[in-house]
Amino acid sequence: MLNSLRSIVQEVNSARDLPSVLKIIVARVKNAMNTQVCSIYLRDPQGYYTLMATDGLNEQAIGQVRLAFNEGLVGMVAAREEPINLDQADSHPKFQYFPETGEERYSAFLGVPIIHHRNVLGVLVVQQMERRKFDEGEEAFLVTMSAQLAGVIAHAEATGALNVIGGTNTQRREAKFVGVPGAPGVAIGRAVVISPLADLTAVPYQTCENVEEELAFFQSCLAAVREDVKRLGEELKLRLNKEEQVLFDAYLGMLDDASLGGEVTERILEGFSAQYAWSDVILEHVKNFSSMNDPYLRERASDVQDLGSRVLAYLQESAQKERIYPENTILIGEELTASVLGEIPHGKLAGLVSVRGSSNSHVAILARSMGIPTVMGAVDLPFTKLDGREIIVDGYHGSVYSDPSPGLKSHYQDIVEEDLQLVAGLEQLKELPCETLDKHRVALWVNTGLMADAMLSLERGAEGVGLYRTEVPFMLRDRFPSEEEQRIVYREQLQAFAPHPVTMRTLDIGGDKSLPYFPITEDNPFLGWRGIRITLDHPEIFLAQVRAMLKASEDLNNLRILLPMISSIPELEVAQMLIYRAFDELLDEGYNIQMPPIGVMVEVPSAVYQARELAARADFLSVGSNDLTQYLLAVDRNNARVADLYHSLHPAVLRALHTVVKESHSQGVPVGICGELAGDPAASMLLVAMGFDVLSMSATNLLKVKSVIRSITLERAEKLLAEVMTLPDTESVNRCIESTFEESGLTRLLKPKLPT
Repeated sequence: MLNSLRSIVQEVNSARDLPSVLKIIVARVKNAMNTQVCSIYLRDPQGYYTLMATDGLNEQAIGQVRLAFNEGLVGMVAAREEPINLDQADSHPKFQYFPETGEERYSAFLGVPIIHHRNVLGVLVVQQMERRKFDEGEEAFLVTMSAQLAGVIAHAEATGALNVIGGTNTQRREAKFVGVPGAPGVAIGRAVVISPLADLTAVPYQTCENVEEELAFFQSCLAAVREDVKRLGEELKLRLNKEEQVLFDAYLGMLDDASLGGEVTERILEGFSAQYAWSDVILEHVKNFSSMNDPYLRERASDVQDLGSRVLAYLQESAQKERIYPENTILIGEELTASVLGEIPHGKLAGLVSVRGSSNSHVAILARSMGIPTVMGAVDLPFTKLDGREIIVDGYHGSVYSDPSPGLKSHYQDIVEEDLQLVAGLEQLKELPCETLDKHRVALWVNTGLMADAMLSLERGAEGVGLYRTEVPFMLRDRFPSEEEQRIVYREQLQAFAPHPVTMRTLDIGGDKSLPYFPITEDNPFLGWRGIRITLDHPEIFLAQVRAMLKASEDLNNLRILLPMISSIPELEVAQMLIYRAFDELLDEGYNIQMPPIGVMVEVPSAVYQARELAARADFLSVGSNDLTQYLLAVDRNNARVADLYHSLHPAVLRALHTVVKESHSQGVPVGICGELAGDPAASMLLVAMGFDVLSMSATNLLKVKSVIRSITLERAEKLLAEVMTLPDTESVNRCIESTFEESGLTRLLKPKLPT
């Protein structure tokens, strides 16, 4: 059965669309399991499980047979979310008879749920006339097939493919995708898909308006590539043997109308654009070659891909027209870059969605500073199919909706309007102090990485910088910046905020942050070579950066240095020794500088349990709640597949935060927090009650947090904290906070709830 499984998976991967996938599955599974019926039931928008494909039952029943959740044997499989294996199904109390299928003749029944992200999308069923108990191996085989099918169906739901299988409704249906929140806010607009040149896998789904013009355009591009191939063959003629020269003839042959050219022409005649038709055909052939057993033929996949990229480059270059950006552009791409944002006319960019990347990606940092709602890491998003479609970006929860229903659109439009009113109302707080009703003062600082951040932060009344990400200038270059280049950048930041303090974190790369000129490849990067571990292994990088910081602080004296990823006392002591060394060197060189405070980022569990010892040796502590949460909960915060397990208000996280504050204050050392939690209005009451001296956040959240703090007393916050610290789970914590916010009239400042 293992060989059958491989063969079926290869066929599924080569299939053009969902109907083809379903036909392949039912036919091949029926044959592999030597049974008489294989059927697939898929969940429809009303929650019914509808027969969508079968090999063995009456095909006229497709789209007609529907079972509710827990109705019949199929509904029972869905309800129980586990396989059901019966040797005499027709005598089971849940068995239901549908005359149109003829299934009363079948006794044996094995059904397995098709599950994607904990949602039962459908049921895969095999049946047989004679009584038969399917064995464990056969059951495991069917479970494996359902797992393969789950991802394909999830994508089909997004593109509306499910609507046209077995029915007549061709209207697109609303679909939801989950990613990672990149920048808060909600945007509603039209998708503009950005795809890299000559990337066959990233060509947006597009149709053509004039088939004749599209065919002529395609043929002109093929002719240009033929000339390129001929010229290349001539240039290399003397350097290649006869066998290698044959490759160029093969390339020319593939471009003929009898080969790839003809297949693409057929697709264009069906109404597809030349770019999409070409990429679709090429990828289909690449998959076919890749799945062949013969090594020589398998290697030809790379030849087809190379030729495909050559032609696509012409198609894209020749088709380059001035892109039209709608008024509310939702920019979508596999991996967006900051340079792409600059191409969009001012005022037209409403939201961003990136299939790859994390909340720490440069584009996410830039989006937060610009106030553009953003979702990162939407790994299941079929982005090439979304060009021109209506999209909702929920940057609060990391959700993306395509083709939203009127009800959903209305829900989010209300949030957009509430956000605008809220921001306008908070403007009056800019110049007011951040203190509770009973005059307990809390410092509100900001996290920055670009000068754009600095400008917005000052406009919002920031009192300092709790985290300046020094890796951003490193990410913007194709080499390590020199000491002088760093000094200039740091000086701008220090001057912009002077006399307020600016906390500069030393280079923090590794994990999900890499430099193109300093690649780090690891099996488990978040537990690997990152943060202070890298810079202590490369003191030349660390010393150059520290010298640049110290030089930049001359006559300003508002610098604070923060050390990331400290997990032991020796790491802190070595880093301090290097900073003192750089300081002494610059004094000898005649610089008029003062020794800045040196702080430790508490972002790994070991630092929590050594907070007292770290505080005794440092000038301040600063909790990085993003990393601390992911390490405490063992959840990759940038992985959309486990995003629902990442909870900053988890009781374990809250207890760790409280511990750090108490241990730091026991040594008379101030402590701040600079992760996303610090900018969450819902968490601000708890953080104030714990005793954090500084809350550092994105500038876009500053006034919201200030509004909460100015609306409560310290006594009320401490009462809330005492209640929360006794609760067993995140849901209970959230309910408790929501209740307090409701009593205080602050509900409008909470993160909007997901639509039901």
